[in-house]
Amino acid sequence: MTDDPTASATTEPATTEPGTTGFRANVDELVANNLRYHESFGDGPLDVRPRRKLAIVACMDSRMDIFDMLGLAHGEAHIIRNAGGVVTDDVIRSLVLSQRRLGTEEIILIHHTNCGLEGVSVDEFKKELEDEVGIRPWWALEAFTDPDADVRQSIKRLQLSPFVKYKDHISGFVYDVHTGLLSPVL
Repeated sequence: MTDDPTASATTEPATTEPGTTGFRANVDELVANNLRYHESFGDGPLDVRPRRKLAIVACMDSRMDIFDMLGLAHGEAHIIRNAGGVVTDDVIRSLVLSQRRLGTEEIILIHHTNCGLEGVSVDEFKKELEDEVGIRPWWALEAFTDPDADVRQSIKRLQLSPFVKYKDHISGFVYDVHTGLLSPVL
């Protein structure tokens, strides 16, 4: 373990040279992975409109493979991800385009347990950033303490938006990162 707070808690890829950050090695490895993916690519020309008419808003957490956990295939749903899976103005922008231009009619929100946003002090975080870069962030961090309550708040934001066309089919869930199960939020 290192004293460097910016060091990764995981091991670097095998292609990382000693003494490097691993950035270039990560990119090279991912590009090589893409070449293998390309060789067996079988999705062909999928329609830009999701087959299930479904949009999913989820956290960016790397422990959640949205396609795998829901049994989705490419081309079946729009996946919109951000820190916390919270409904922000940009998420609403994406959903409005998804509904009004690309035919989605159903929205699923997925938060999860043990989220990196849970319990973060917004004021402390913004102060840290201001001290470091000289500018206080103008954007909302959207930290929360209860993922179920935050799913309900996100659903309410969608229901109150005049731009979201289809509001009758909005579902919310919390994914348990330890068991892999979704729990509905009522």
